[in-house]
Amino acid sequence: MSSQAVYANSWNRPQPRKGPDVPYQNDAGSNPVLRGYALAVVSRVIASSTWIQSVLWKLNKFDKLKDTADLDQYEIRLDPTVAPISSTSEIPVLLTDLPTPRPRASSRNYYTCADFHELYKSGKATPSDVIEQLLPLIRRDTEPAGPYSVAFIDSKVDIIRASAKASTERYRAGRPLSLLDGVPLTVKDEVHLKGYKRTLGTKLDFSDPGDRTAWCVEKWQEAGAVIIGKTNMHEAGLDTTNNNPNWGTPLNPHNNSYYTGGSSGGSAFAVASGICPIALGVDGGGSIRLPSAFCGIYGLKPTHGRISSRVDHEWTDSVVVNGPMASSIDDLALSYRIMAQPDPLARRSSRFPDPRVTEASLSKLPKGKKYLGIDRTWIQRSDKVVLDMFNAAVEHYVGVHGYEVVDITIPLLPQGQKAHALTILSETRSQYSTDKIKQLTWHNQLLLNVAGSHATTQDFIFSQKLRNLLMCHLAWLWDEHPGLLVLTPTTPCAGWRISKSSDITSGYGVSDGDMSLKSMEYVYLANFVGAPAISCPMGYTDASVPVGLMAMGEWGSEEQLIAFGKEGESLLASGGGVRRPAGHRMWVDVLTELNTVK
Repeated sequence: MSSQAVYANSWNRPQPRKGPDVPYQNDAGSNPVLRGYALAVVSRVIASSTWIQSVLWKLNKFDKLKDTADLDQYEIRLDPTVAPISSTSEIPVLLTDLPTPRPRASSRNYYTCADFHELYKSGKATPSDVIEQLLPLIRRDTEPAGPYSVAFIDSKVDIIRASAKASTERYRAGRPLSLLDGVPLTVKDEVHLKGYKRTLGTKLDFSDPGDRTAWCVEKWQEAGAVIIGKTNMHEAGLDTTNNNPNWGTPLNPHNNSYYTGGSSGGSAFAVASGICPIALGVDGGGSIRLPSAFCGIYGLKPTHGRISSRVDHEWTDSVVVNGPMASSIDDLALSYRIMAQPDPLARRSSRFPDPRVTEASLSKLPKGKKYLGIDRTWIQRSDKVVLDMFNAAVEHYVGVHGYEVVDITIPLLPQGQKAHALTILSETRSQYSTDKIKQLTWHNQLLLNVAGSHATTQDFIFSQKLRNLLMCHLAWLWDEHPGLLVLTPTTPCAGWRISKSSDITSGYGVSDGDMSLKSMEYVYLANFVGAPAISCPMGYTDASVPVGLMAMGEWGSEEQLIAFGKEGESLLASGGGVRRPAGHRMWVDVLTELNTVK
């Protein structure tokens, strides 16, 4: 369904303009894999020599962005926010009236919010009972630490118990606040949460001096959710494995020989292992969608600016957004609609319509053609197992759900990935002093000393011109085919295998720049242009490694993406639906265990 049918116009939408016809050519070059003591030595040497840093910068061709043809015809675009302006005047529905998630269909599936809600309403168990079942599993401050604690940086027991107790009392009084009331949720360490430090997965402290909670997390708390802790992440959010020498590395619950993906890997682990049905992630270059794909769950990267993370001011980052991760599409939708309530004090968020009325708005509109836009050359870069699943998924959406495939081209995609990397690393570098960089892991010191420190003003300006070119071209595509979803695998690879056990035990970490770039090849675009994108489970390899399918929609089309995800449930129906990890070693059946204990 066309987002244009829902919104009459948009604030800050780029001028639709077809980009140049440039043959796809990806000559990213090759970078050596560095690990262990060699990584530390190389990082030290590079940090001590601006000349070597400059050479590496040029070898990776960051300096060539300014030579890209046609960029002189575009203005710079620093802010990718595009806010659809609602043509309705509906009053937001109450939290208790939001669409109800469905309970799990079978014992092979994950629990949903509905399962928790019905259990609490029945009186068979309380939120406090669930929390007491979870705390021994996730706490780091016990001896021994909980078996799932590697996914958590901290869990404040007194705060958690108080929140669960308040929810228990509301259920006993027959007045739950919403379907989220009493449901355990987690928050990525990157996001401000009262009573907790904010470390960004480092050994440093980036806490809010006022000890406040981000707006979007407050919305979950106002709905009664019990936040059970802050989750592990790739240090500083600067890679896609969640290999973290500081806090430990969570292993993929589906196959322990693979990474969870990152940088929201702790959140993905918590959901995929059954600890909670919903988690908050942060996505600056695929950091919600990538771990969601690797761990076989759903992840939504919203339109830039839509979700407010404000405590006392807005972030100035031009690629990073907060968003939900969930084991069911219904829970993803519910958590999104609650956290995306417009923040009246945030310049960007306040411009968006309230998502709590969008469901009603969509139901009144006639259905039109549904388009899947596929750039064939780009897609062909996927591994065969991923490409085979993708082709089967496209065939399913066309044959079962009536989509029409449109062959599209998006110009300068490899150059766009470089421009995105230059942008996010430059913006990240601005948040770290030289002294703080020296306290990061070797891999991140390497990244920030090379790519984060050598972008000239000219390099940055031309990157933002390329951002504008891509946004204008996409606006043109969406005008040509209203409601078109740009479809790709979430990543070209079927997971990321842990090459050596020492990579996660040595304390040095690992730097594999080529694999990092490959894993981000499809996800980066939505961050750079500010568009929303969803990752949905698409299938599983013979090694039980999940693979994700990603759709990117026009600015403000989150509800369309959620509808796409619901349709995609039928893709896995013959195999029993979204699959939880096999066996019990990496899967905790919280509610069944609770009933056994009681």
